[in-house]
Amino acid sequence: DVNTKSDVLRVLSATDSEPVVLFCCGAVRFLDSLLASPQQPIEDVLTEDEIIRWSTIIKAEHQLVILFSTEQRGEHCLYVQRFNPNTLMKHRFETEPGFSAPINFSATCRGSNIHLLYLYLNGSVYESVLPFRSSSTGAEVVQALSRSLCLSLPLGEEKLMSGAAVVLDEAHVAVVGFPHPSAGACKDYLCIWNTHFQTLQACKEMAGRIYSQLWCYSGKLYVPHGKMLSVIPFDCQKSSLAAAMGKQKQTSQSECSFVTSWTSQSCTDVTQTTEIKSRMSTRNVSDLSIIPTSAVEDVQAEVGEFIRRTPQADLQLAAGRVALELVSRSQTDANFYPQCAFLLLLETRYLCYSVCPELLSLAMVKKDFHLCQIAFQIFSDIPEAVTCACLKTILSTPDLEMETVNLDTDSVIFMKELTRAQSRSDEEGGQLNGFCPPALESDVSDTPSNKLQRDPLALDTSCPVGLHKGALLNEVLQTAYSDRSLLPHLKDLTVPQVIVFLQYLRFLYFKYSHDAHKQIRALRTPSISQIIDWVCLLLDAHFTVLAVAPEAKRLVFDLHKFVRSQVKLYAELGKIEGSLQVLKNSKQSEDFGMYAIHVIELF
Repeated sequence: DVNTKSDVLRVLSATDSEPVVLFCCGAVRFLDSLLASPQQPIEDVLTEDEIIRWSTIIKAEHQLVILFSTEQRGEHCLYVQRFNPNTLMKHRFETEPGFSAPINFSATCRGSNIHLLYLYLNGSVYESVLPFRSSSTGAEVVQALSRSLCLSLPLGEEKLMSGAAVVLDEAHVAVVGFPHPSAGACKDYLCIWNTHFQTLQACKEMAGRIYSQLWCYSGKLYVPHGKMLSVIPFDCQKSSLAAAMGKQKQTSQSECSFVTSWTSQSCTDVTQTTEIKSRMSTRNVSDLSIIPTSAVEDVQAEVGEFIRRTPQADLQLAAGRVALELVSRSQTDANFYPQCAFLLLLETRYLCYSVCPELLSLAMVKKDFHLCQIAFQIFSDIPEAVTCACLKTILSTPDLEMETVNLDTDSVIFMKELTRAQSRSDEEGGQLNGFCPPALESDVSDTPSNKLQRDPLALDTSCPVGLHKGALLNEVLQTAYSDRSLLPHLKDLTVPQVIVFLQYLRFLYFKYSHDAHKQIRALRTPSISQIIDWVCLLLDAHFTVLAVAPEAKRLVFDLHKFVRSQVKLYAELGKIEGSLQVLKNSKQSEDFGMYAIHVIELF
């Protein structure tokens, strides 16, 4: 026993570091120095009515940092105690409307910064970034703690009293105490959220009441619920939309064990449970051991059976492992390509590009455009470089070869109806919606012409590609991308590919401008804004080439002519709208609730 001159709040420790003692008054001492001199004076960092609510210790770059939050008459502050040099910084938390204080904190160190994540009862998860090293000294100046909103958790009908969140990596957060977005009430879940994509990655229903306590240590989550403590290994893959939870990705077959009592537990029961789960896991692995050696038909049949009997909770990780095995053999064995097995795995909706990056590239090498189309519809994390590589392969494939590919029926029907609408408009003389763009020469000449003016684009608006190629290009147009990342890869397209793609974009733009697409029922179609964005990106990437190439001159000229006519149309519509608004306002101003008799004619 050691008697000190101040009350000890907590002893904090980090790996391979000397423990640090945090006093209730806010002072800190290394444990060894305190044991050597227990009666040393302890300074008061906090005021009398300031209470510490949370504290933690972080180690990085062989340095320690103590973080603790305090409360004083409704005001909440964060103290950052650094060593070597010894500095203390004080920050003030911003208040949430109706919620004065964060209910949970989680701090991690990434690079040279400390990332502090804190949770409010309204479901808001904020992140504040603090430099690991600071030259400031003293806590006399209170600084506002800058923050950014990372996540907005769903709230149920019941009033929430507590909750907990812990950072797993730079993109994933584990949360307890908040309801599952689609589950019923009175159910406790452990949820893994992706803060980059604002999506729920994984969840696990916990039997019994969750006490809003959650710890993360050495790749495992510790969740007390009911009379048990669940230890759940996890593995979050970097920049992956799919989270791995429930068991580790390593070859170890150890599963989480449930301790039903803190006082007594039969070791034999735990051993038997582990053996049963180990046999089940071994049987699942042995079922897929035929992948490296068996024929395509046998592998596809076994994969289908494996998907049907695997529980949904385990299928999320299992689907990625099976896909990796199949892709690995397909890359080494030219005669092995289980297309049906890949399609079955995609239908589970548990695959994404990050889980199996080589799948889409393999499909392009094999010219499996059906699988590529499904992947474009499901994968939301395809890199821009891969998107451009797929676009280049699609544009370089002949239309005759593409027409033999089996694609999604809905997308092909959309292309058929779109081209059929064009043929009908040609029969009607090019007049759609009562509008026919005038020739460019009529813009600069006031001399009336007795000849019937035809749409100058009427001969150039037929679909420049086949139906199947157009369906695949539509999928490319709907992929997510960043302008800055996509633009350099678009420059890899050849001049003929750029011209064909620009012709197709002009065709879509013309059809959409005449509302032909609204008459066709389809589940997935590119929007007019997506088409315009791709036109702008393509022109930015190949402006010099399009300005010099003779075969591109007519295309750019016609596109400019059509856009100019559209601008004139909208300008005229704006004038009409303004005139109607003036008439409406004048009519309202003359109505004073009275009447008058006007003499029109006297006899």
